[in-house]
Amino acid sequence: MRLAPSHALLLTLCVAFGLFVGLGGYTFWYARGASYLSDDPAACVNCHVMRPQFAAWQASSHHAVATCNSCHVPHDLIGKYYTKAENGFHHSRAFTFQDFPETIRMRESSRAIVLANCVDCHRQLVDTLVGHQDDPQQQLDCINCHAGVGHGPN
Repeated sequence: MRLAPSHALLLTLCVAFGLFVGLGGYTFWYARGASYLSDDPAACVNCHVMRPQFAAWQASSHHAVATCNSCHVPHDLIGKYYTKAENGFHHSRAFTFQDFPETIRMRESSRAIVLANCVDCHRQLVDTLVGHQDDPQQQLDCINCHAGVGHGPN
């Protein structure tokens, strides 16, 4: 029995779609993808290269009051999941191709998010400093002096 060209194309597309969904679903399950949708800090150690950062966070002064997401993603819903998706893409690519640096460093966009979250959570303490944010010479940089706060002693 010979299939009509349109049926053969449909069958090929269905098989390709099935493979894509099947492989994507397996990858999502194997990589514990659902855990990244939560605020559980344990999701950050799904990847073994983040274990030192997780251990340092557990020893930090912020352990009882902040999770990874408290500092590393925006607090609004869309910004949070956009950042999680973007970081997930970069982390997956780096882990797959093993091209991440030995010392994990934040990208500039991630650093900006962390700084905004520092100011957001500590607004009462830094309220007088925040007024200078328009002046690049007086830009507030919490990380510069307080690098060990979120991840313990350097």
